[in-house]
Amino acid sequence: MKKLFSVLILVFVGIGCSKKEGALMNVSGNVAGLKKGTLYLQHLNDSTLATIDSLEIKGNGNFSFQYEIKSPELFYLYLKKDDNNTINDRITFFGEQGDITINTSWNNFDTKAEIAGSESHKKFQEFQEVLSKFNTKELTLMQLSTTEEIRSRSEAMDSINNLADKNALRRVLYVLNFALSNTDSPVSPYVALTEASNTNSKYLDSIHNSLSDEVSNSKYGLALAAYLDEVKSN
Repeated sequence: MKKLFSVLILVFVGIGCSKKEGALMNVSGNVAGLKKGTLYLQHLNDSTLATIDSLEIKGNGNFSFQYEIKSPELFYLYLKKDDNNTINDRITFFGEQGDITINTSWNNFDTKAEIAGSESHKKFQEFQEVLSKFNTKELTLMQLSTTEEIRSRSEAMDSINNLADKNALRRVLYVLNFALSNTDSPVSPYVALTEASNTNSKYLDSIHNSLSDEVSNSKYGLALAAYLDEVKSN
């Protein structure tokens, strides 16, 4: 994992230093019910969550941000509210060139957000919806394994562990299949890097070799290539 992060840092620094100009991403929308607070547009920069722009909200929840984007990547819309509550305060979305609309409410900021205008985000949301089912099952099995009834019975514990192993395998297979089935989307190399970096490099290599030219040259496409180069050199 440390190797992955070090490669990502080098790639993202290189991309950030590029002189190539990007195209504008316009992010606008409304946070219903928000009377006072501050919105931040953020993304990962050198493995650190960095603020791109911020907007102080007074009176209504309308907002608008612009950012010059070179290729689709993950962004975060963070809401700092004056309620001393840090829960449900960050929306994750795949940003890209063009107009993106995010409408939500202050009390259900991240859970009820409606995001439109980004094809990359649609694909990312599709991936997340299925992945969440594997994550939920994993959590359920973990909780069962801590109960006294299960822990006191070796056969029951073995059964839980077996189910957990099968769930983990199916999860990885889903990630790899999704990445291979969506090689024209920048979400493909992103999920390969973040969810399947520990799998056999031949699978990641297959994903990388199948990427479209545009995706191969995107932020996450370049990061995947750099990661594979690092793996092969060791």
